[in-house]
Amino acid sequence: MADSIFTMIINGDIPAEKIYEDDHCIAINDINPQAPVHVLVIPKKVIEKLSDAQGDDQALLGHLMLAAGNVARQLGVAEAFRLIINNGEGAGMTVHHLHLHIIAGGTLSEGKMVG
Repeated sequence: MADSIFTMIINGDIPAEKIYEDDHCIAINDINPQAPVHVLVIPKKVIEKLSDAQGDDQALLGHLMLAAGNVARQLGVAEAFRLIINNGEGAGMTVHHLHLHIIAGGTLSEGKMVG
């Protein structure tokens, strides 16, 4: 399987402005934002989708949640943001490398972003 665009960004093969990075993940702005704040939190370990995660990924999955909170605080949106994980193409996943979407800015309403 060829490296995903996220793996190439993590490895430095494709430039991207990292707004957060630690030993386990990076965060970058989405290139096709669906809201004023749309950031992707991407684990450095390749897991194709959430349903492929195994028991030994438990600590990493928890770390991603904490990292998302750190990024939300860094961006000043910690009081109101949505965290989304798409699992598979049928759920809208276009890059097959697990990632979390932080969506914020504007008013979040059921099922959509307003403003």
